[in-house]
Amino acid sequence: MTVPETPLAETAPAKINLHLHVTGRRADGYHLLDSLAAFAGAADALRYHPGGPLALALEGPEAGALAAEPDNLVLRAARLLAEAAGRAPEGRLVLEKHLPVASGIGGGSADAAAALRLLNRAWGLGWSTARLAPLAARLGADVPVCLDSRAARMGGVGELLSAAPALPAAGLVLANPRIPLATPAVFKARRGGFSAAAALPESWPDAAGMARGLAACGNDLEAAAIGLCPAVAEVLAALRALPGCLLARMSGSGATCFGLFASPAGAARAAGHLPAAWWRWGGGFTAGGQPLYSAAEQPERQPAGA
Repeated sequence: MTVPETPLAETAPAKINLHLHVTGRRADGYHLLDSLAAFAGAADALRYHPGGPLALALEGPEAGALAAEPDNLVLRAARLLAEAAGRAPEGRLVLEKHLPVASGIGGGSADAAAALRLLNRAWGLGWSTARLAPLAARLGADVPVCLDSRAARMGGVGELLSAAPALPAAGLVLANPRIPLATPAVFKARRGGFSAAAALPESWPDAAGMARGLAACGNDLEAAAIGLCPAVAEVLAALRALPGCLLARMSGSGATCFGLFASPAGAARAAGHLPAAWWRWGGGFTAGGQPLYSAAEQPERQPAGA
């Protein structure tokens, strides 16, 4: 009797920008940011099957928006890690896509970070997160924060990470009108000056306190995103109308928006009231801003170097 192959797997959770301030612009045109990121249980999944040349297959409800082509971030991450390790890239990767594409929640960045973690294990490298971080930064400004998938303060163009305030457990509703927004277009459409970095406390006692503190911040890309995609305003209005919503804001460059709730259970119930035509998810994050998965979403996940 042949024993079925059990592939290695990693989960790629959504990154949520609880606030996002544009604080300046570099000489090369890239904007400088200040943002507090946390991670939700909404996630893609990546599996590895050993043997053969490097290849990528796509599946899942959002796979149609991607192509398994050489420029896919998962394949770029695999080739970059193989080059750094001095070995040939190999193995078949399967990306199960659940997060919408070009939606402001770091789906592609999370997938690339998951590829680095997964192949670090699969190829027996045993590299630490610190050793993987420079590779992550070469793949995109959001990839370093996705390596650990825990709350962090983001600076620079997003690649400079520092400690976040101690976050309480909270509920999240995520909603996207299924209209992709390209990040460069949103930045180009932004008008006005720059914002100061947010003044954040060392901790918040609960989700309501966090919502009150974050209300003093904002997302400096929200107005530009609404100008390009008016449906973002509709999503924000729908979130604010949900019973128990403490704060609603756009994440990243959009079009995904989030509603903050006192509990994951309350958020999961509230998500069901949003239009079925939208991409929507209800759950939350744990104390510390790590993704909170349901039993069905529980990942096979190990830290880098494990």
